[in-house]
Amino acid sequence: MERVFSMRRNGTGIQLPDPNPDFTPDEVMSYYSNLYPELTTSTVHGPVFKDDAVQYEFRTVIGTKG
Repeated sequence: MERVFSMRRNGTGIQLPDPNPDFTPDEVMSYYSNLYPELTTSTVHGPVFKDDAVQYEFRTVIGTKG
């Protein structure tokens, strides 16, 4: 099955192609972290099986002090 990776940046959804089917989802996130630095503080959510694809979402973990 095809793997689909997505994330949100500035409120916009971004689809990321699978760079290597042998990579784990964490390795894919690390691969894209050079282009999207916010992925260094993200977590992987999924898999969700939808539309004949395995979908993963990278969600940024941003908190506030208070």
